[in-house]
Amino acid sequence: MKTSLKKIGSQVIVITGATSGVGLLAARKAAARGAKLVLAARSEEALNKLAEQLREDGAEVASMAADVGKLEDMKALAQTAIERFGGFDTWVNNAGVTIYGRHSEVPIEDQRRLFDTNYWGVVHGSLVAAAHLRDHGGAIINMGSEASDVPLPLQSAYTAAKHAVKGFTDSLRMELEQERVPVSVTLIKPAALDTPFVTHAKNYLDVEPDLPPPVYDPEMAADAILYAAEHPRRDMFVGGAAKAMSAAAYHTPRTFDRVMRRVLGRAQRTDHPAGPREDNALYNGGNMLVERAGRSHVVKTCPYTSSTRHPLMTGAMLIGASVAMAFAYQMRRTRLR
Repeated sequence: MKTSLKKIGSQVIVITGATSGVGLLAARKAAARGAKLVLAARSEEALNKLAEQLREDGAEVASMAADVGKLEDMKALAQTAIERFGGFDTWVNNAGVTIYGRHSEVPIEDQRRLFDTNYWGVVHGSLVAAAHLRDHGGAIINMGSEASDVPLPLQSAYTAAKHAVKGFTDSLRMELEQERVPVSVTLIKPAALDTPFVTHAKNYLDVEPDLPPPVYDPEMAADAILYAAEHPRRDMFVGGAAKAMSAAAYHTPRTFDRVMRRVLGRAQRTDHPAGPREDNALYNGGNMLVERAGRSHVVKTCPYTSSTRHPLMTGAMLIGASVAMAFAYQMRRTRLR
């Protein structure tokens, strides 16, 4: 069954993790385009502040303090959308957090808590959304990562959860397609983004953690979410680096491992001593509405990311790149003769 999605301005959109980073940007952008919003995060104070801001700009907003790791909370969130707006058209599973530290140093209870948010939060939201959307159609959009396809040292629990999110999302999509349910299921896979990701992390390193470059503007990920809400897509990479990492890990895994084990360990560590370990968002949400971390070097535009919205352009770019590589290789062979 063909999936037909409404324009953003005609939709009711549910967003989890709506008070910071990509979720906050997506909420503000969707509101500016006329969408009705149902927002969730753990901090009721931050949610109320955001909802008030959006209402002042004319948006219709419902909000609910919720923990995505609790299925009952996600059912209640869906009921909030039904009671306020009669239902919803798009459900965005965006909430997430990470832990920095070597695998032997991160307590199991912290790893379980990360999975409650990053994996079970996606499962809970997806199941609740699919149950509602199967009758009239819509979109489920899950936030993965470049870590859905590649290993990241010092973030083993996060990487494992994002791999699991990919497996679940792909399987859910396949089952809904088998049942001919008119629901689009999209996995968004961003590269490193300039969000409060690092400051929200629980850190077991002896120094403050960092994001390996290149780091992209999170607005690209928010735009990808809203695009997927209108256009059925299987998955979308955000940032050319995410696509390159995924391709390298798939086609040359051992070479990728050798290079990345030398590069990514250092690239995720700063020279600054670690701050208080309890200053994190693993167990509790923050009260500040922060979109960006404010890094000095951020990639604002990306031709590859833009091209993913146009499959023919993407194909042409890949063919062109292949031809260019083949030509360069042939020229190199000719010079060496």
